[in-house]
Amino acid sequence: MAFTFFNTMGRSYQPFKPLQEGKAGFYGCGPTVYNYAHIGNLRAYVLHDILVRSLRRAGIEVNHVMNITDVGHLSGDNDEGADKMVKSAEERGKSVLEIADFYTKAFFNDTDRMNITRPTVVCKATDHIADMIALIERIEKNGFTYFAGGNLYFDITRFPSYGELAMLRLDDLKAGARETSLHYARTGQDENKRNPHDFVLWFTKSKFENQALVWDSPWGRGYPGWHIECSAMSMKYLGENFDIHAGGIDHIPIHHTNEIAQSEAATGKKPWVNFWLHNEFLVLDKEKMSKSGEGFITLQSLIDKGYDPLDYRYFLLGGHYRSQLQFSWEAMQGAKNARKSLIDKVHALFEKIPDKKFSQEDITHRTSGTRHKDAEEEGKPSETSSAPLRLCERLLGFDDAIENDLNTPRALAELWGLLRDNSLEPHMALAAVFDMDRVLGLGLEACVNSEKNAEDGEFTAEIEALIAKRTEAKKAKDFTAADNIRQNLKEMGITLEDGPSGTTWRR
Repeated sequence: MAFTFFNTMGRSYQPFKPLQEGKAGFYGCGPTVYNYAHIGNLRAYVLHDILVRSLRRAGIEVNHVMNITDVGHLSGDNDEGADKMVKSAEERGKSVLEIADFYTKAFFNDTDRMNITRPTVVCKATDHIADMIALIERIEKNGFTYFAGGNLYFDITRFPSYGELAMLRLDDLKAGARETSLHYARTGQDENKRNPHDFVLWFTKSKFENQALVWDSPWGRGYPGWHIECSAMSMKYLGENFDIHAGGIDHIPIHHTNEIAQSEAATGKKPWVNFWLHNEFLVLDKEKMSKSGEGFITLQSLIDKGYDPLDYRYFLLGGHYRSQLQFSWEAMQGAKNARKSLIDKVHALFEKIPDKKFSQEDITHRTSGTRHKDAEEEGKPSETSSAPLRLCERLLGFDDAIENDLNTPRALAELWGLLRDNSLEPHMALAAVFDMDRVLGLGLEACVNSEKNAEDGEFTAEIEALIAKRTEAKKAKDFTAADNIRQNLKEMGITLEDGPSGTTWRR
């Protein structure tokens, strides 16, 4: 497969070629774990999942790294406000680490329920302070910093290409610096900055003296700025130049812009990242969904209203990731109905297979497209070859949709087109459906398998036994074993729900 992605750096469609053939390094911005993820947050992680699934389906080995921010993210991305983690801990009467642990588990519970593949590497900011300090020292050694008021700042005027990702001109930023600095002085904002767009690499006790988590550093006892964590951890696990970085469009003007500046200032290499992918907002009543607004809707909110998490995944796939997506309960109901119809059609296909057996090997038509090409050269296909040709064309159409900037609406259309063609051999059509679902992640094969197996009492007994083992593992604080059992059940098509009365399961 030949992928083309819309690269935010340059605002253009560009053919994707990994730095290392057959392998791709991918860093996706993870959550700041001070509250539950809302459904707008989850849109980003569905994009990350579609990207990873698509590359892996094409035979590319993906090293997917995600950060967990548990320190240093202030309520304003430009170093303003209080630390989100500290604020949440104070409001809930918990320690910062207790808050981080609780909401990290809640986050992955949500992504598991949405069938989002877990990253290869999940790295917590608090586990990588030494890596951040080492990177800041490199930036300082190369002359890009200054120390003022107890904090170490990055001087954007020393980095000529600052703002390139956001299409900002450094000269314009310099021109507006004096006026903005006077405003900062009047309003009590950070007047230590030489330029208001400079950003903190390391805070010391001179700011937020009651910060809960602090570490010794060459600049004093303190804590890192938010931006430095992503640079330090991505380079630790992916190297100083890697293939893809993704996140929400709100990260473009500040967070990702600052990441690029500090990373390339440290290494002296350009570019740090080859491809930048950004998803648009999920909007509710024409407003961006945020954790502080009235439109704060969690995945559990949807479940409480009777929706399956995969109904929401289906809803998200219906919009291209670079287009704003309007959320409404009517749209959610439409997605629920469509997914139910989809599952019904998949079951109907399965029932047409005499021995109820199928295999990916049945997709004998899935070549590099030569069969399709040969058919065009030979003219109109014969009656006996027309059905396989149509199946081949559907798969090629699906591949084309995914290859062209992960166009999931088109990909869904190809899936529906395949399911509506009653002339196709059921076992080949079903295998093709499952192949498409390797990218879409709607759990279609699991639905068939669990429906088939759930009729067998032994299967139910097996599920209950595994749940009992997981419960015992949790009591013994063997959380690795418990997580492994949950993952095994997920691969069997089973989702667990932990509640006050115990653990329940559903297909």
